[in-house]
Amino acid sequence: MEVTIKNSNFTATINSKGAELISLKSNNREFIWEGNPTFWGKHSPVLFPIVGTLKNNEFQYSEQNYTLSRHGFARDMDFVIREQSENKVVFSLEASETTLKYYPFIFELQLIYVLEQNKLSIQYKVLNKDKKEIPFSIGAHPAFALPENFENYSLSFEEDQALQYFLLENDLLSDKTEDLNLQENKLYLNYQLFERDALVFKQINSKSITINENGKPVLKVNFNDFPNLGIWTKVNAPFICIEPWFGYSDTNKNTGNILEKEGIIILEADKFFESEFSIEIQ
Repeated sequence: MEVTIKNSNFTATINSKGAELISLKSNNREFIWEGNPTFWGKHSPVLFPIVGTLKNNEFQYSEQNYTLSRHGFARDMDFVIREQSENKVVFSLEASETTLKYYPFIFELQLIYVLEQNKLSIQYKVLNKDKKEIPFSIGAHPAFALPENFENYSLSFEEDQALQYFLLENDLLSDKTEDLNLQENKLYLNYQLFERDALVFKQINSKSITINENGKPVLKVNFNDFPNLGIWTKVNAPFICIEPWFGYSDTNKNTGNILEKEGIIILEADKFFESEFSIEIQ
Protein backbone atom coordinates (compact mmCIF):
# COMPACT_ATOMS: atom_id res chain seq x y z
CA MET A 1 0.00 0.00 0.00
CA GLU A 2 1.29 3.44 -0.96
CA VAL A 3 0.50 6.57 1.03
CA THR A 4 1.04 10.11 -0.26
CA ILE A 5 1.37 13.20 1.91
CA LYS A 6 1.74 16.69 0.53
CA ASN A 7 1.94 20.39 1.19
CA SER A 8 2.16 23.44 -1.06
CA ASN A 9 5.81 22.74 -1.96
CA PHE A 10 6.05 19.01 -2.61
CA THR A 11 4.66 15.51 -2.21
CA ALA A 12 6.09 12.41 -0.57
CA THR A 13 4.99 8.83 -1.20
CA ILE A 14 5.74 6.03 1.25
CA ASN A 15 5.19 2.31 0.77
CA SER A 16 3.78 0.50 3.80
CA LYS A 17 6.15 -2.37 2.98
CA GLY A 18 9.21 -1.35 4.95
CA ALA A 19 7.66 2.09 5.59
CA GLU A 20 9.96 3.05 2.71
CA LEU A 21 10.03 6.50 1.13
CA ILE A 22 9.70 5.86 -2.60
CA SER A 23 9.10 9.35 -3.98
CA LEU A 24 9.76 12.98 -3.06
CA LYS A 25 8.73 15.48 -5.70
CA SER A 26 8.89 19.27 -5.95
CA ASN A 27 8.10 21.28 -9.08
CA ASN A 28 7.83 18.02 -11.06
CA ARG A 29 11.37 17.01 -10.10
CA GLU A 30 11.84 13.60 -8.48
CA PHE A 31 14.54 13.56 -5.78
CA ILE A 32 14.38 9.88 -4.78
CA TRP A 33 16.00 7.11 -6.83
CA GLU A 34 13.50 5.18 -8.94
CA GLY A 35 14.62 1.75 -7.72
CA ASN A 36 15.70 0.31 -11.08
CA PRO A 37 16.85 -3.24 -10.13
CA THR A 38 19.55 -3.13 -12.83
CA PHE A 39 21.51 -1.10 -10.28
CA TRP A 40 19.65 -1.32 -6.96
CA GLY A 41 15.99 -2.16 -6.42
CA LYS A 42 15.45 -0.06 -3.30
CA HIS A 43 14.64 3.62 -2.71
CA SER A 44 15.15 4.45 0.96
CA PRO A 45 15.03 1.34 3.15
CA VAL A 46 14.87 1.46 6.95
CA LEU A 47 17.74 -0.37 8.64
CA PHE A 48 16.62 -2.16 11.82
CA PRO A 49 17.46 -3.90 14.14
CA ILE A 50 20.98 -3.87 12.71
CA VAL A 51 22.91 -1.63 10.33
CA GLY A 52 25.19 -3.36 7.88
CA THR A 53 26.28 -7.00 8.16
CA LEU A 54 26.84 -9.29 11.13
CA LYS A 55 29.84 -11.60 11.21
CA ASN A 56 28.55 -14.88 9.71
CA ASN A 57 25.12 -13.18 9.57
CA GLU A 58 24.44 -14.18 13.16
CA PHE A 59 24.56 -12.95 16.73
CA GLN A 60 24.36 -14.52 20.16
CA TYR A 61 22.05 -13.60 22.99
CA SER A 62 21.46 -15.53 26.20
CA GLU A 63 23.58 -18.43 24.90
CA GLN A 64 21.49 -18.83 21.74
CA ASN A 65 22.37 -18.10 18.13
CA TYR A 66 20.13 -15.98 15.89
CA THR A 67 20.43 -15.28 12.18
CA LEU A 68 19.91 -11.79 10.79
CA SER A 69 20.54 -10.80 7.19
CA ARG A 70 22.21 -7.56 6.13
CA HIS A 71 20.49 -4.42 7.49
CA GLY A 72 17.86 -6.44 9.37
CA PHE A 73 14.26 -7.33 8.61
CA ALA A 74 12.26 -4.10 8.97
CA ARG A 75 12.78 -3.05 5.35
CA ASP A 76 11.01 -6.21 4.13
CA MET A 77 8.04 -6.21 6.52
CA ASP A 78 4.57 -4.70 6.29
CA PHE A 79 3.97 -1.75 8.61
CA VAL A 80 0.53 -0.61 9.70
CA ILE A 81 -0.64 3.00 9.60
CA ARG A 82 -1.22 4.45 13.06
CA GLU A 83 -2.05 8.00 11.99
CA GLN A 84 -2.51 9.89 8.75
CA SER A 85 -3.24 13.47 7.74
CA GLU A 86 -2.53 15.59 4.67
CA ASN A 87 1.10 16.26 5.62
CA LYS A 88 1.89 13.50 8.14
CA VAL A 89 1.79 9.72 8.39
CA VAL A 90 2.85 7.36 11.20
CA PHE A 91 3.81 3.75 10.42
CA SER A 92 4.27 1.01 13.02
CA LEU A 93 5.93 -2.40 13.12
CA GLU A 94 5.53 -4.56 16.23
CA ALA A 95 7.28 -7.72 17.31
CA SER A 96 5.60 -10.91 16.12
CA GLU A 97 6.18 -14.64 15.96
CA THR A 98 8.12 -13.99 12.76
CA THR A 99 10.44 -11.34 14.19
CA LEU A 100 11.03 -13.27 17.41
CA LYS A 101 12.64 -16.08 15.41
CA TYR A 102 15.38 -13.68 14.32
CA TYR A 103 15.40 -11.13 17.14
CA PRO A 104 14.19 -12.27 20.59
CA PHE A 105 12.88 -8.93 21.82
CA ILE A 106 9.44 -7.33 22.08
CA PHE A 107 9.50 -3.91 20.46
CA GLU A 108 7.55 -1.40 18.43
CA LEU A 109 9.24 0.57 15.66
CA GLN A 110 7.50 3.73 14.46
CA LEU A 111 8.38 5.78 11.40
CA ILE A 112 6.90 9.24 11.31
CA TYR A 113 6.98 11.28 8.10
CA VAL A 114 6.10 14.98 8.31
CA LEU A 115 6.20 17.60 5.56
CA GLU A 116 7.14 21.08 6.77
CA GLN A 117 7.42 23.81 4.10
CA ASN A 118 10.46 22.73 2.03
CA LYS A 119 11.50 19.87 4.32
CA LEU A 120 10.57 16.23 4.90
CA SER A 121 11.22 15.16 8.48
CA ILE A 122 11.72 11.43 9.08
CA GLN A 123 11.48 10.41 12.71
CA TYR A 124 12.35 7.04 14.22
CA LYS A 125 10.86 5.85 17.49
CA VAL A 126 11.77 2.51 19.08
CA LEU A 127 9.69 1.41 22.07
CA ASN A 128 10.94 -1.31 24.39
CA LYS A 129 7.85 -3.35 25.28
CA ASP A 130 9.92 -6.14 26.80
CA LYS A 131 10.84 -6.82 30.41
CA LYS A 132 14.55 -6.75 29.55
CA GLU A 133 16.98 -4.47 27.77
CA ILE A 134 16.81 -4.35 23.99
CA PRO A 135 19.99 -4.02 21.88
CA PHE A 136 19.57 -2.53 18.41
CA SER A 137 21.01 -0.36 15.68
CA ILE A 138 18.96 1.82 13.36
CA GLY A 139 19.69 3.79 10.25
CA ALA A 140 18.52 5.42 7.05
CA HIS A 141 19.50 4.53 3.48
CA PRO A 142 17.93 7.16 1.20
CA ALA A 143 19.09 7.12 -2.43
CA PHE A 144 18.90 10.46 -4.21
CA ALA A 145 18.41 10.60 -7.97
CA LEU A 146 21.18 12.27 -9.97
CA PRO A 147 19.73 12.97 -13.43
CA GLU A 148 22.91 14.53 -14.87
CA ASN A 149 26.39 13.04 -15.25
CA PHE A 150 27.71 11.74 -11.93
CA GLU A 151 30.80 13.97 -12.13
CA ASN A 152 28.54 17.05 -12.25
CA TYR A 153 27.75 16.55 -8.56
CA SER A 154 29.54 17.34 -5.34
CA LEU A 155 28.76 16.99 -1.64
CA SER A 156 29.24 19.95 0.70
CA PHE A 157 30.13 19.07 4.29
CA GLU A 158 29.03 21.55 6.92
CA GLU A 159 32.09 21.35 9.19
CA ASP A 160 34.73 19.01 7.81
CA GLN A 161 37.74 19.85 5.65
CA ALA A 162 39.17 16.34 5.76
CA LEU A 163 37.50 13.01 6.47
CA GLN A 164 38.65 9.53 7.42
CA TYR A 165 36.56 6.57 6.33
CA PHE A 166 36.73 2.85 7.01
CA LEU A 167 36.84 0.29 4.21
CA LEU A 168 34.47 -2.65 3.95
CA GLU A 169 35.83 -6.10 3.16
CA ASN A 170 33.30 -8.84 2.33
CA ASP A 171 30.59 -6.60 3.83
CA LEU A 172 32.38 -6.41 7.19
CA LEU A 173 34.16 -3.32 8.51
CA SER A 174 37.93 -3.60 8.26
CA ASP A 175 40.46 -1.68 10.32
CA LYS A 176 41.80 -0.09 7.13
CA THR A 177 41.12 3.60 6.71
CA GLU A 178 41.65 6.16 4.00
CA ASP A 179 41.61 9.94 4.08
CA LEU A 180 39.49 12.25 1.99
CA ASN A 181 40.84 15.74 1.53
CA LEU A 182 37.96 18.01 0.65
CA GLN A 183 38.19 21.04 -1.60
CA GLU A 184 36.60 23.96 0.25
CA ASN A 185 34.53 21.44 2.26
CA LYS A 186 33.35 19.74 -0.95
CA LEU A 187 33.73 16.16 -2.12
CA TYR A 188 33.56 16.00 -5.91
CA LEU A 189 31.89 12.75 -6.92
CA ASN A 190 33.41 10.09 -9.12
CA TYR A 191 32.74 6.37 -9.31
CA GLN A 192 36.31 5.43 -8.32
CA LEU A 193 35.43 6.46 -4.76
CA PHE A 194 32.94 3.58 -4.55
CA GLU A 195 34.80 0.79 -6.35
CA ARG A 196 35.35 -0.87 -2.94
CA ASP A 197 31.81 -0.33 -1.63
CA ALA A 198 30.52 2.31 0.75
CA LEU A 199 32.48 4.99 2.58
CA VAL A 200 31.85 4.40 6.30
CA PHE A 201 32.44 7.24 8.76
CA LYS A 202 32.57 6.33 12.44
CA GLN A 203 33.15 9.96 13.33
CA ILE A 204 32.06 13.03 11.44
CA ASN A 205 31.83 16.64 12.56
CA SER A 206 29.31 17.69 9.94
CA LYS A 207 25.66 17.17 10.75
CA SER A 208 24.39 18.13 7.32
CA ILE A 209 25.47 17.35 3.76
CA THR A 210 24.32 19.26 0.69
CA ILE A 211 24.13 17.75 -2.80
CA ASN A 212 25.29 20.25 -5.41
CA GLU A 213 24.41 19.96 -9.10
CA ASN A 214 26.76 21.89 -11.39
CA GLY A 215 27.90 23.81 -8.33
CA LYS A 216 24.41 24.78 -7.19
CA PRO A 217 22.78 23.29 -4.05
CA VAL A 218 19.69 21.21 -4.75
CA LEU A 219 19.11 19.16 -1.58
CA LYS A 220 20.39 19.00 1.99
CA VAL A 221 20.32 16.04 4.39
CA ASN A 222 20.31 17.07 8.07
CA PHE A 223 21.24 14.38 10.61
CA ASN A 224 22.10 16.10 13.88
CA ASP A 225 21.02 13.11 16.00
CA PHE A 226 23.15 10.49 14.25
CA PRO A 227 26.77 9.67 15.18
CA ASN A 228 27.71 7.54 12.13
CA LEU A 229 27.35 7.90 8.38
CA GLY A 230 27.62 5.94 5.18
CA ILE A 231 27.91 7.28 1.62
CA TRP A 232 27.37 4.84 -1.22
CA THR A 233 26.45 4.22 -4.81
CA LYS A 234 26.82 1.42 -7.33
CA VAL A 235 29.41 2.11 -10.01
CA ASN A 236 27.70 3.72 -13.05
CA ALA A 237 24.41 4.14 -11.15
CA PRO A 238 22.69 7.57 -11.29
CA PHE A 239 22.12 7.99 -7.55
CA ILE A 240 23.95 8.72 -4.31
CA CYS A 241 23.02 7.41 -0.87
CA ILE A 242 23.61 9.59 2.20
CA GLU A 243 22.97 7.30 5.16
CA PRO A 244 22.74 8.53 8.78
CA TRP A 245 23.29 5.60 11.15
CA PHE A 246 23.42 4.47 14.74
CA GLY A 247 25.85 1.59 14.34
CA TYR A 248 27.56 -0.18 11.44
CA SER A 249 28.77 -3.58 10.23
CA ASP A 250 30.63 -6.04 12.41
CA THR A 251 34.36 -6.53 12.11
CA ASN A 252 36.16 -9.87 12.00
CA LYS A 253 37.05 -9.28 15.65
CA ASN A 254 33.44 -9.19 16.86
CA THR A 255 32.61 -11.77 19.53
CA GLY A 256 29.07 -12.22 18.21
CA ASN A 257 27.50 -11.21 21.53
CA ILE A 258 24.91 -8.61 20.49
CA LEU A 259 25.31 -6.76 23.79
CA GLU A 260 29.02 -6.26 23.04
CA LYS A 261 28.57 -5.12 19.45
CA GLU A 262 30.37 -1.87 18.64
CA GLY A 263 27.93 1.02 18.16
CA ILE A 264 24.92 -0.88 19.55
CA ILE A 265 22.18 0.98 21.45
CA ILE A 266 20.96 -0.62 24.69
CA LEU A 267 17.39 0.47 25.49
CA GLU A 268 16.06 -0.19 28.99
CA ALA A 269 12.72 -1.90 29.62
CA ASP A 270 9.67 0.36 29.20
CA LYS A 271 11.81 3.14 27.68
CA PHE A 272 11.79 4.54 24.16
CA PHE A 273 14.40 5.89 21.74
CA GLU A 274 13.82 8.77 19.31
CA SER A 275 15.91 10.23 16.50
CA GLU A 276 15.24 12.30 13.41
CA PHE A 277 16.80 13.34 10.14
CA SER A 278 15.40 15.52 7.39
CA ILE A 279 15.62 16.07 3.65
CA GLU A 280 15.50 19.75 2.75
CA ILE A 281 14.98 21.03 -0.79
CA GLN A 282 17.23 23.99 -1.54
